[in-house]
Amino acid sequence: MAVIRLDADSLLLQWTVGGMLFCWFTTRRREVGVGYGWLLRGTYLLMAVGAIFAGFAARVVPVREGASIAVAATCLVGLVVSIVRRAAGVSGQQAEHDRRSERVAAMTGIERRGRSATTTTTALETAGRATEFPPWLDLLPAIVGVVGLVAAAIDSTRGHADAHIAVAVARMIIGAAFLGSITDAMLLGHWYLVQPGLPRRLLNELVSALGWIWPAEVIALLLPVGMISVFDGTIDDGWNGMLGWFWIACALSTIVLVFVTRAALRERYYSAVMAATGLLYLAILTAFGTDLVARAVLSG
Repeated sequence: MAVIRLDADSLLLQWTVGGMLFCWFTTRRREVGVGYGWLLRGTYLLMAVGAIFAGFAARVVPVREGASIAVAATCLVGLVVSIVRRAAGVSGQQAEHDRRSERVAAMTGIERRGRSATTTTTALETAGRATEFPPWLDLLPAIVGVVGLVAAAIDSTRGHADAHIAVAVARMIIGAAFLGSITDAMLLGHWYLVQPGLPRRLLNELVSALGWIWPAEVIALLLPVGMISVFDGTIDDGWNGMLGWFWIACALSTIVLVFVTRAALRERYYSAVMAATGLLYLAILTAFGTDLVARAVLSG
C-alpha cells in the first residue's frame, strides 16, 4: 500500500533547499572562507538544475518546477555575486587571522608590527574598494524553495486515501533540513583542510543542529501512515519486515554518530576535526538510509 510518492525531482529540490539553508547558517558568521560558499552554491545549483530536468522529464507539478527554477536562479545569483565580490574577503576570517597573529606575537615575544600593520592596512583598503558578500543571499533559495516543497508534498498525497497533507508537508520540510544539515556538516568538516584556523564552533553548530532535527525527522516518519505501519504489518515492505529493522538501525546509528562526533570535537588536537569528519561520512550514509528507506517502503 503506497501512501507517499518518491520522486527524484522532489528529493533533489528538498536536498537543495536544506543545503542552502545550512549554507546560510554557516556563512552568516562571516568566518568561513569564500571558497566554501562557492563549493556549496555550485553544488546545490547543479542539484536544482537536476530537479528541473527530472521534473519536466517525468511528472510536471507546475508550482514545484517553478520553485526549482527560482531556486536555481537564486543559487546562481549568489554564486556570481560572491565571485564578483571576492576581493572584499570575509571580515570574520580576517579578524580571526589578526587575533591569532597577535596571540602568537604575545606568546613568543617576536615583533610582528610591520606585517600586522601591512595586513590591517591592506584589509581596510580592500574593504573600502569592495563590498563584502551579503550572507542573506544564501537564504533566498531556501525561502523560495519551501513553496515548491509544500506543492510537492501536497501532490504526493493525491490518490492516496490514507495520506495526510499536514504529515506530508512536515516530512518534506523536516527532511530537507535533515539532509541539508548532514551534507553541509560533512562538507564543512573537509573545509578545515583548506582553512585549518577555522573555529570548531561552526562545525559544532551544524552537528548540534542535526542532533535537534533528528528526533523531528524520526517522529515525522513514524506518524500514521508511517513506519509504525511497517512494524505492525499494515504495510508490507516486501522483505518480511527486514527493511523496517534496517530503518531502525539507520536512525539509531545516526544519532549515536552525532553524539560521538560532538565528543570528538571536544578533543584539543587538530586530528579530532578529521576524526569528526570521518564520523560524519558514516553519519551521512545512515542519515540517508533513515530518510530514503522510509520513503521507499511507504511509496512501495
